[in-house]
Amino acid sequence: MAWLYLILAGLSEMLGVTFMNWALHAKKWGLWALMILAFTLSFGGLELALKTLPMGTAYAVWTGIGAAGGVITGMLFFHESKDWRKLLWVTVILAATMGLKLIS
Repeated sequence: MAWLYLILAGLSEMLGVTFMNWALHAKKWGLWALMILAFTLSFGGLELALKTLPMGTAYAVWTGIGAAGGVITGMLFFHESKDWRKLLWVTVILAATMGLKLIS
């Protein structure tokens, strides 16, 4: 169950950053509220995961999901560069994240 909490926390982290970017551009209060909700869920999920998982592994997986998800979201929704090198490094982040899960 801890891994499920951690994955949901990482996805919530990604959503929080996405809502932050939308809120900065659209200047709508509802988006700020969604950002706060997403970050609250993210930290709550991380807290639940840390009750079982080692801190270093949990934090690395959480930030890996958030970082890779943020890059992919930027490419898909905010017209950020889709350079192959950027995709390569996102793949490395995801592979390292999965590797940490495999050895934990």
